Amino acid sequence: MPSPQTPLVGGTAIDPTSVRPDLDDAEIERLDPAALRSRLEELRRDGLTMLLDVGCADYPARTPRFDVVYHLLAVPPRPAGVTDVGRPRRVRLLVGVPIDNPSVPSVSDLWPSADWPEREIFDLYGIAFEGHPDLRRIQMPEDWQGYPLRRDYPLRGPAYEKTPRPAFALKTNVPAGTPPSGRVAAALQRQIAKAREEHGGR
Repeated sequence: MPSPQTPLVGGTAIDPTSVRPDLDDAEIERLDPAALRSRLEELRRDGLTMLLDVGCADYPARTPRFDVVYHLLAVPPRPAGVTDVGRPRRVRLLVGVPIDNPSVPSVSDLWPSADWPEREIFDLYGIAFEGHPDLRRIQMPEDWQGYPLRRDYPLRGPAYEKTPRPAFALKTNVPAGTPPSGRVAAALQRQIAKAREEHGGR
């Protein structure tokens, strides 16, 4: 049965975790951001001491729009073989984050390995992690506009009108990373100048 947070449209759940089959090797829980820290601390005390990953997914038609996803693994407190461990306990936490308040608490103090994944989610999805010691972009330049992994992000970026893709550009006979030169560069400059005139000089 869907959780109370699972949105329904015409009686059909649009939350993918509600319609996919249960994972036979993981427990899945859905939380509000306010409950995240206390639940993670509880699971850590309960033996789920390894944070495998922190990720994010964007569902523009859903409320809340984003899921921040935490994968935890129970690690034996002493050296153990496969027969001793059997199938280790796994937990997946999904935290629904609304577009009007895209933030969750940082867990980088509990797991230092969360530092860079949190920065990556901040950089590419625009979700802030409250309490993070150094929350800044990690892949895109600091002055980059927007968040490239949101599903409504323009395929060519926010400045595509300023630098239009030339109609004649083919990649089959040009090595990767080779800048345009000669007649190709001149033609590209003319096309860019024309496009800027058509868009008011921007």
